[in-house]
Amino acid sequence: MLDDPAEVLGRERSCPLREPPPSVRNDTTRTIPDMDSAPRSVAIAATDGMLHLELALAYEVFGSAPAAVTVPWYQVRVCGPHAVRVGRFLLEPDCGLDRLAEAGTVIVPALADIDRDPPADLVEAVRAAHRAGARVVSLCTGAFVLAAAGLLDGLRATTHWAHTGELAARHPLVEVDPDVLYVDNGSVLTSAGKSAAMDLCLHLVRRDHGAAVANVAARRLVVPPHRAGGQAQFVVTPVPEQDGHPLAELLPWVMRRLDRPLTVEDLARRANLSSRHLGRQFRAVTGTTPLQWLLTQRIRRAQELLESTDDSIEAVAEASGLGTATTLRRHFHRTLGVPPDAYRRTFRT
Repeated sequence: MLDDPAEVLGRERSCPLREPPPSVRNDTTRTIPDMDSAPRSVAIAATDGMLHLELALAYEVFGSAPAAVTVPWYQVRVCGPHAVRVGRFLLEPDCGLDRLAEAGTVIVPALADIDRDPPADLVEAVRAAHRAGARVVSLCTGAFVLAAAGLLDGLRATTHWAHTGELAARHPLVEVDPDVLYVDNGSVLTSAGKSAAMDLCLHLVRRDHGAAVANVAARRLVVPPHRAGGQAQFVVTPVPEQDGHPLAELLPWVMRRLDRPLTVEDLARRANLSSRHLGRQFRAVTGTTPLQWLLTQRIRRAQELLESTDDSIEAVAEASGLGTATTLRRHFHRTLGVPPDAYRRTFRT
């Protein structure tokens, strides 16, 4: 149970969640899709001059179901105009770019040369796919394709940190955020480079199949299961793992005590820091406050319990440190767009 709301970390009054901008808020409920209509068909766009890593990792995540996962997995095809040169490799696509419009999810990997305009046929095919209702996802500098197609106008978006300035200069209607791993706007998603592209692919698995399945997929790939911030569309930099960092030991310690009342002072004392210094460390590493970070972990723990146990909503609230069913329902709905009961019906394994 949570104690005094003036003192305890994770409480409502001192830990309000940021409301997403309208362009994001309208798509929030799509975090939990109808499982009968989830975008199972994935089309990966391929054209000359793409980077091989982002294309390969997308195929690796969506191409085959991890062992022991019994939910319907994705059907993947690679779409391109002809045999294409991807890095040092020659790739033979399964079909043409026009088939992107038939997919539920379209993945646009990174372009090697952002100084040139993206291929016009790729831009038009991505635009047509989005018009047809596809969820469109860019990895790294693939964001330049989405921006050229007009899909990012008025939205937050990101790309590799080295190219965020160019993306903002070339497309002033896009709200470019250089400090995040990925941005989820519902039907349009963008990621930063390399490992952040993997994070976004696993985020899609989590959206479609729930936390338990995404964790299994991450274990198979030997990567962190979920690097995200306060809300799905406000994703921040990962927690450091190097020895000696003030948060490297603190955060695992907190994760083992999510069901207990914790204050900022408790965390500061554990880390041998002042409360103000602790706040600066959290902001530098996670991009958010200790309060919001803890609330995110508690929501995530609640997701796992809803998926994997038959515990009552009251028991889940207590085990995740949110105290009461009312508090859990309020924060859960505000963060994920659905009540915990609906989440459990969708993702119960």
